[in-house]
Amino acid sequence: MSKITAAITAVGAYVPEYVLTNQILETMVDTNDEWITSRTGIKERRILKEEGKGTSFLAIKAAQDLINKRGIDPKEIELVIVATATPDMKAASTAAFTATQIGAVNAFSFDLEAACSSFLFGMSTAARYIESGKYKNVLLIGADKNSSMINYEDRATCIIFGDGAGAVLFEPNEENLGLQDEYLRSDGSGRDFLQATYGGSSYPTTVDAIEKGAHYVFQDGKTVFKNAVSRMADVAVKILERNNLTNDDIAWLAAHQANKRIVDATANRIDLDKDKVMMNIEKYGNTTSATLPLLLNDYESQLKKGDNIVFAAFGGGFTWGSIYLKWAYNS
Repeated sequence: MSKITAAITAVGAYVPEYVLTNQILETMVDTNDEWITSRTGIKERRILKEEGKGTSFLAIKAAQDLINKRGIDPKEIELVIVATATPDMKAASTAAFTATQIGAVNAFSFDLEAACSSFLFGMSTAARYIESGKYKNVLLIGADKNSSMINYEDRATCIIFGDGAGAVLFEPNEENLGLQDEYLRSDGSGRDFLQATYGGSSYPTTVDAIEKGAHYVFQDGKTVFKNAVSRMADVAVKILERNNLTNDDIAWLAAHQANKRIVDATANRIDLDKDKVMMNIEKYGNTTSATLPLLLNDYESQLKKGDNIVFAAFGGGFTWGSIYLKWAYNS
């Protein structure tokens, strides 16, 4: 009997209609298009403006896009994982609501949170369920409504983040396609440098905190940038070395879209040609858990069965890692 591997067999995505351009931001904070573009590579980002709609709205839309493209009956989905740093609520599962709304009535579900590494860690988790042999259809969604925790008077953060969602379906594969290897890491000493402090159990939201704007995300940009550059590049090198891969063997680098300079640095460390680097940060900004599946959706038509893809991500916590995956289908 062939070894079962976990392969991605379908992708879907959703981004909100409202486009927040650099030119609009120029009217809101002390910044300009040239400054933002040169430092981040971002030209615009999508924002979910509708009152009362949260991360689950984005996740549901992305899942429905995948279901329609793949033609799968939602009742066949056995597990729904929503990777997110911005759940709808503190005490109700975003994944459970998402699964119910898409008609995945036979699935169990849970949220997975590891900041910008959430989807990467979710890939590892989804793969284990498939490899166990007990599950055939696992839906992994990366979704974040980052605008819900952004202060649009803070130019250090408001220029970076956008809202969006992407989804992938994992199924068993007996051709040795799908997830091949992973190297995942975390270091809790880094959490002081990137966090949305208030609203959790250590710092419940108070009127005073809101009045001070302490409930918004905080980022020490220089420290985060330095760690992201070194650690994303390190794990990408590690995954190549462990699997005896050269840059010629790699078809694509799918790196977390936090900053174009970070992605470029990772590609340079593994000496990868620019035309092998997936990039859409200019359109969406940093959508946190959604960046990797949005890349797959945008590049799906260019992916070929057997392509070697290296994923890399870095997020608050700190969390980071790399995954090596063989693409399983031609679109």
